[in-house]
Amino acid sequence: MNSVTAPTAVPGDVATTDVAIEAIDLVKRFGDFTAVDGVSFTVPRGTVLGLLGPNGAGKTTTVRMMTTLSPPTSGTARIAGYDVREQPGLVRQNMGLTGQAATVDEILTGRENLRMIGGLYGIGRKALARRSEQLLEQFSLTDAGDKQVKSYSGGMRRRLDLAVSLIAAPPVLFLDEPTTGLDPRSRTELWDVLRDLVAGGTTLLLTTQYLEEADQLADDIVVIDKGRIIAHGTPLQLKEQAGAASLVLTVSHAEDLPAAEALLRKNGTEVFVDVPARRLTAATGGLGDLPRVAAWFEESGISVDDFGLARPSLDDVFLSLTGHRATDDTTTDDTDEEKS
Repeated sequence: MNSVTAPTAVPGDVATTDVAIEAIDLVKRFGDFTAVDGVSFTVPRGTVLGLLGPNGAGKTTTVRMMTTLSPPTSGTARIAGYDVREQPGLVRQNMGLTGQAATVDEILTGRENLRMIGGLYGIGRKALARRSEQLLEQFSLTDAGDKQVKSYSGGMRRRLDLAVSLIAAPPVLFLDEPTTGLDPRSRTELWDVLRDLVAGGTTLLLTTQYLEEADQLADDIVVIDKGRIIAHGTPLQLKEQAGAASLVLTVSHAEDLPAAEALLRKNGTEVFVDVPARRLTAATGGLGDLPRVAAWFEESGISVDDFGLARPSLDDVFLSLTGHRATDDTTTDDTDEEKS
């Protein structure tokens, strides 16, 4: 990948080699209301952090502080080694931001949008032309490059918005609800683009309410609620925190459900039976239970359509931590906090 030379750091500004993003006891108050209350985390270079939480949890406010759009009440953050309070210019030169809504100019073409923003960064004409063509190709927009953005689909606009944020090849990229409003196909295509960026060394901080998105992309997850971090770990660690894996079995014939339930109870655990789905679910100690239970059913002659382990989903994690599922819309959006 061709890249635009990053701005030269001033003497003494030595970036930390292994950490791209640091939040250090970030606090944001609006009058008597505390939107963010002592948030701290680090993101290693070349990885993805998923920042999860219900509407109004403080996710967007946290991102706004970390991208110099809103000053912290207290605490600070470092992006690519630069302090958001002391070195906001260098922070902005070393990061990109894609917000909840595409910010590209609908009257301009895709290529014109890229060149306009690149010009604001001071990128030379020849380098900018090369970089624009590279990004159009990378985001599958070459054929649409000379079309006005108002003719683009939602997925195309989102890809262009992301391309614009990468015009100066920043090492750190903030994505605030990047796939909101996209259809499943466009969302999957954007995930592939983001994986390629990370493989190329970009560090991502992603806020999302699509738990599948965090599961697909994030190396590490921070769950925030009411302005505070309530959980932090890898997707697998958080799933294990939400409960043990379950053994899930689907019998071929509904009349075999009672006998199948009796067999599973031999494992010494409670069994939940979903009669319409012909599915039985039971707690399990792990993979070691599978051969034993499989042998029981083989000897019994009960026909089975599906058999395996199921870990708790991130939605189960979200429910156990916050008291409701991520799809519930019971609180205000973070942007309302900024208006307070």
